[in-house]
Amino acid sequence: MSPSLVIFDCDGVLVDTERMTNQNMADLVTDLGYPITGPECQRRFMGRTLENVKEMVEELIGRELPANWPDQVRERDLESFKAGVPAINGIEAVLDDLDNRGVPYCVGSSGKYAKMNATLGSSGLLPRLKGKLFSAQDCERGKPAPDVFLLGARTMGHTPENCVVVEDSLPGVRAARAAGMQVFAFVEDPSCDRQAMTDAGGILFEHMAELPDLLFSNS
Repeated sequence: MSPSLVIFDCDGVLVDTERMTNQNMADLVTDLGYPITGPECQRRFMGRTLENVKEMVEELIGRELPANWPDQVRERDLESFKAGVPAINGIEAVLDDLDNRGVPYCVGSSGKYAKMNATLGSSGLLPRLKGKLFSAQDCERGKPAPDVFLLGARTMGHTPENCVVVEDSLPGVRAARAAGMQVFAFVEDPSCDRQAMTDAGGILFEHMAELPDLLFSNS
């Protein structure tokens, strides 16, 4: 059965920001006295809200961070995005395919609206996604809780069992499954934990051009 709604994560699925933001995070955490690499930050923190990441970093460094530390990270990322954020290769063709089929789509992200507007605006994707953005900032819990996906489905007028999620993080895969939604895990990045995402219920794919066939293979 074809999905009635496709919900896309933003970073790493629509826009190529993960390497940039994870390197920024690595620099910040290293400066706090805990040496760490960008790929390791990706494995530890990818898909989570920065408020959740703050708690995890505090455990690593053994002390509390300022309450506004997540906003400091966001400001650093937004400054980096000014250099330009490309769309994920092949995503525009996927959106074109969904438009041609008349299948609606939206975005369910751990990032705040300011970040989505900056990255999607830089990539050129924002005009076709206006009014379809949903953020964990509107939810009580971030991923791996299902709240943002359930918010998107409810607002767009679709039942969870008829929705499909496209994710690239383990917390995102877990959030989609907790919402009762099928989830396709985009694992183009070699840093992805493929086994963990498979174990969590994700259907893996490496190239965005594969996605339409996966979404509609039984239609």
